[in-house]
Amino acid sequence: MPRVIAVTGTDTDVGKTVFAAGLAAALGARYWKPVQAGLEGGTDSARAAALGVPPERILPEAYRLATPCSPHRAAEIDGVTIDPERLALPDVAGPLVVEGAGGALVPLRRDLLFADQLARWGCPAVIVARTGLGTINHSLMTIEALRGRGVPMLGVAFMGDAVEDSEAAIAAIGGVRRLGRLPLLDPLDAGTLATAFAAAFRLEDFA
Repeated sequence: MPRVIAVTGTDTDVGKTVFAAGLAAALGARYWKPVQAGLEGGTDSARAAALGVPPERILPEAYRLATPCSPHRAAEIDGVTIDPERLALPDVAGPLVVEGAGGALVPLRRDLLFADQLARWGCPAVIVARTGLGTINHSLMTIEALRGRGVPMLGVAFMGDAVEDSEAAIAAIGGVRRLGRLPLLDPLDAGTLATAFAAAFRLEDFA
């Protein structure tokens, strides 16, 4: 099995897609968003392509759900049952970056959380966390949820303005590696992301 890295988050809209796209582009990896909930306004796969992942390295979603809400509810609205067997990691050549939906404890079904799926995969995870108020609590709870399921963690990648104490506290209390921090980018495009990602992270930390 080639190297697989799963990207999860402490909450929705913390910057998982930006980070996952930056990581996939930097590693020359394929990108996969297995469950997309919400199609209006574009998908995360389309955003990853706009942020520098070549379209031929973007795998099709296992599930494309119309409603922008928790995947379990979006699936129910669409009349779809999410089958864990369809979420099996694809057999691809080279590295693969898998982006989760929402936070680590978002339900894919009423009896299956994304963290449970991470445990099924057994691949290492990166937790994406914001640096703003509340991140210590959210990050430590995410770390505990993954550790309790035996999910290996490469560390935490922060998104936003630098908040030294919060970032250091999460790494120390949670016992995880502090991978780096990606600042808010304006403009955000493939070029600015590639430059900022190279400055913020060491690729050897993802080897």
